[in-house]
Amino acid sequence: MKLKFITFCLACVSSVMFVIAQNNVVEEVAWMIGDQPIFKSEIEETYQQMQYERQPINGDPYCVIPERLAVEKLFLHQADIDTVEVQDAMIQQQVDSRINYFITNLGSKEKVEEYFRKPLPELREDMLQIMRNQYRVQEVQRSLTKDIKTTPADVRRYFNALPADSIPYVPLQVEVQIITLNPIIPREEIDAVKARLREFTDRINNGESDFSTLAILYSECPSSVRGGELGFMGRGHLDPEYAAVAFNLNDTKKVSKIVESEAGFHIIQLIEKRGDRINTRHILLRPHVSDKDLSAAIVRLDSVRTDIVDNKLFTFEDAALVISQDKDTRNSRGVMVNQQTGTVRFEMSQLPQEISRVVAGMQPGEISTPFIMKDPKFNRDVVAIVKLTARIDGHKANLSDDYQLIKNMYESYAKGEIIKAWIERKINDTYIRIEDGWRDCEFLHSGWLK
Repeated sequence: MKLKFITFCLACVSSVMFVIAQNNVVEEVAWMIGDQPIFKSEIEETYQQMQYERQPINGDPYCVIPERLAVEKLFLHQADIDTVEVQDAMIQQQVDSRINYFITNLGSKEKVEEYFRKPLPELREDMLQIMRNQYRVQEVQRSLTKDIKTTPADVRRYFNALPADSIPYVPLQVEVQIITLNPIIPREEIDAVKARLREFTDRINNGESDFSTLAILYSECPSSVRGGELGFMGRGHLDPEYAAVAFNLNDTKKVSKIVESEAGFHIIQLIEKRGDRINTRHILLRPHVSDKDLSAAIVRLDSVRTDIVDNKLFTFEDAALVISQDKDTRNSRGVMVNQQTGTVRFEMSQLPQEISRVVAGMQPGEISTPFIMKDPKFNRDVVAIVKLTARIDGHKANLSDDYQLIKNMYESYAKGEIIKAWIERKINDTYIRIEDGWRDCEFLHSGWLK
């Protein structure tokens, strides 16, 4: 009881005294969660960003948003207890992608700064913290729900209890196999790329240029916006060829030899090692494919297609295993897997655009003619043929055709119930104060108003 009273006093003092040190302006506190404030300005900024990103808000934003922020603080407190850590490199890549999206849509860096009313470095730091928090929340939720066991009987009971208007409509779906070929790149093009990287190495070693500056100007990796810095990563998160060289670097002033990987050709500079993780920067250059090389690949793959259709030498599955250069599907005999659902079925919008356009006019069992598409992993041109294995017309979900979908629905529901119960227990065990003017709400969770 005494501990609760002390916590209450500290929280009340905190709700009055929070100040922004740099300009000495008192912030208005809307909620207190333990000793953590939710400021009015924080709610307004979140609302502004959700409006820009057109995120739906189901209800009064001045009720929905602070409750979401409060729930996040409950999870972050648990993340501190569980010592949940974040891989900064992954977060940085997501933030860079989001900021580039803002710049593209608003037109310039200056317009982004004007819209968000803060300099870009400050916006980047804010977004890094937001996304770091999101990751930590997700990790706590995963920990809470990791032991869920699902049986066919559970799925059947869940489906049979669904109201008729809650059974989803499943749009047209397809199952697809693929074979890809990378165009042969002339030796002269590869030599030209290596010559440029050797030139960069000489300029860096001679003190004429800074590695990070050259990365910003010339690297073809998204990390170029950070001067080529990847952030701390373990071996398993790096291309094997890249990792083999990077982990053998010891001098932060030296530049590695040229490294060839699936992505292209790199030079690498060590920034720091921490145990089994490493932070490096790199410059990536890719040899460019000419129209002539693409045409040659199309001719070669068209010959493979003819042999498959005429039942010579290969079936599609054998050709995928022997010829295809798409590592993600080669060992599964060309079968594409939907990364969003973990199944082999795709809605048309879930396929790469080039494949979707080709498949739209095909019948099951048919094999396409060769076409050019962008490799989604490395953003380079490859040549492909696809086989439409199955087409499932749009229909109301049922257990025989859509078991995996209904199983996913059940597991999502079961996880939601576990998380909801945890939140409401946490609310009950935490000091909470909601200031006047922020209390007249219909909250999603009970127990806020004590």
